[in-house]
Formats: sequence, C-alpha cells, structure tokens
Amino acid sequence: MPIQLRDKARCQYDMIALGEIMLRLDPGEGRIRCAREFKVWEGGGEYNVARGLRQCFGLKTAVCTAFADNDVGHLLEDFILQGGVNTEFIKWLPFDGVGHVTRNGLNFTERGFGVRGAVGVSDRGHTAASQLKAGDFDWDHIFGKLGVRWLHTGGIFAALSDTTPPLVIEAVKKAKQYGTMVSYDLNYRPSLWKSIGGQKRAQKVNREIAQYVDVMIGNEEDFTACLGFHVKGADENLLQIDVTAFKKMIEAAVKTFPNFKATATTLRTAKTATVNDWAAIAWMGGKFYESRNYPDLEILDRVGGGDSFASGFIYGLMTTGDPQKAVDYGAAHGALAMTTPGDTSMVSKDEVEKLMKGGGARVQR
Repeated sequence: MPIQLRDKARCQYDMIALGEIMLRLDPGEGRIRCAREFKVWEGGGEYNVARGLRQCFGLKTAVCTAFADNDVGHLLEDFILQGGVNTEFIKWLPFDGVGHVTRNGLNFTERGFGVRGAVGVSDRGHTAASQLKAGDFDWDHIFGKLGVRWLHTGGIFAALSDTTPPLVIEAVKKAKQYGTMVSYDLNYRPSLWKSIGGQKRAQKVNREIAQYVDVMIGNEEDFTACLGFHVKGADENLLQIDVTAFKKMIEAAVKTFPNFKATATTLRTAKTATVNDWAAIAWMGGKFYESRNYPDLEILDRVGGGDSFASGFIYGLMTTGDPQKAVDYGAAHGALAMTTPGDTSMVSKDEVEKLMKGGGARVQR
C-alpha cells in the first residue's frame, strides 16, 4: 500500500510527536559515578524524531508532552525552542516544590568508549509526562482543525505508566480518523514495563496499538518482546541481527497486521562502543530494501542514532514515497548523528545527501 499523505496546504504541521522529553546529563569522556560536571542536553525517543525532521530536514513539527512547571521544565522548553520544534501542545503541571507528585525526568548517560559500553541511568519516577492520560489533548483540534500530516509515537512513552497506553491508543485512532499517517517505534525497554505487567503487558498494549500503525519501526528484540514474533535461529544475544531471520519475522508481522504500509530497522554490529558496522533495512509493498553498508563506523555518541534513522526514513517516505531513498536517508542521517554528542541531530540535509552519494570525510574549506 502506498504512503498517502494529507495535503500539505491544508495542514499546519508536517509531523507531531507524542512522548516524554528528559534532561540528559552527559559526563563527556568521564563516568557518571565520578563526574564533577555534566553537559546538559534534551532528549526523548519520540521527540528526537520531530527535532531531526525540523532541524535537519526543514519540516514543521511539534511535540505533545508535559513538564512540571519549574525552572528545569523551562530549561527543557528552551532546548526545544532552540531546535525549532513548536511547543504549543506542552502541558504544564503544578510543581509542589519537592517532586513528590510531579517532576521532570533526568537521564544520566555515558557515551562509552572501546570495550566500555554506553550506560544510561534514568531518574524518571512521577514525571509530568508519565501522568498524561486519555483526554489531555484535543485531538479533534490538532488533527482536524489545525491539520497534521504525520504522527510519531512509540513504546517508550507507552510504557511509562498505566495511563499512557490509553492516551497513545486514543491518539493513533484519532490520527487514522483524520487521515494522518502514523509511525511507531517499538523501542522495548524491560525496565519500564517491569512494574506495569512486564512483557505480557507490553505485548497486549503494543499489539493493540499496532492495528493503527502505518509505519512500524523496531529491531529483532522489539518485534519479539512487543509483538510476540520470533524466528528460530535468530541470535539470542542480539549482538548482530540475522537479516534472513529478521526478514521472515517481518513477513509474519505484516501478515498479522496488514495495515503496515512499511517497516524499518537499523542493522548494527557493535565491535566496540566506538566502532560499529551500521546499515538499515526496510520492507514496503512486499519487497525489502537495504541501505548501503557503513562498515567500521566511528561513533562519538550512539544515543539517538536510531531516532535519527527514523526521522530520515520518515522524511524520505514523506518527500519521495520511494522506500529505497527513505532507507538511505535514514541510514545516512543516523550514521552522521552518531558523530556528534547529545541525543539529537546536528546534521544538515546537504550532509546527509552527500553521504548517501558516497561522499567521504575530506575537509570542507
């Protein structure tokens, strides 16, 4: 089934993202446990895609989220504004002065180096975004009156609490009602699902959401843990995706969910924390499409690479409708995004397109 988008002239936004945004504290080349200072960034699986589409690819995007109304929340708002993402749908919840009821999430992240892998330590209990629930956003106004061409959300947000899954389901149903395309990144995180029902709950929630998804994004672990698909012979340690096994898994998934117009995933082999083989694969219209390979890709900061792939892939689908170009945009954008610090992309579209054509790292003067 082809990607059919709403008329751009009738939509105020090309894309909106629904998800949580946290303050990332980065010790740079050091370790969390002995840091004396941190660089501060913003980041969130769903938001990173909206920011990439705005900052790199020039599309008009917004985010639906919530913050506690204090200086940390307004710092996050300032980061979002710097990235060009519209903030009109942010919900501001009262702050009690301590954080017993509502607070803003923190994410301490080490980049890793060599044999030392990246490490993330989240501090996100009782966050404002986790308390969002069905009815908090006027989707008829957003999708109907304002107009949105694409909605992106994902399994991280759906796993935050008992109230976020009904909100995601409400959003994707309304999006479909108004003809808005829906993409969803499964992004399975066992630590998030553990307290609200574990993998069994993850599958129940994600399989319901999947019925309304047009573009499903996820790796082998995601499709197994979130949707219940498994192919015998796949790498149990998930150190390297077995491409043949993954293709069989996708074929099973699209038979179960014929509403999927496209699926996509990155293909990563982590040789060290700072050297990975990198590529991507997509399915659309009954065929598979693979990006060029980026062997021995040198990485400064791997966090957000998958989100940058997703934004490039979505951009390619939105602007060309060509799955080969889409997967190439995604793989190139993800590769470049991992050469800079922080969760979000610092890349230009010209750089992405140059890399897609085989351009190298020769100095630009």
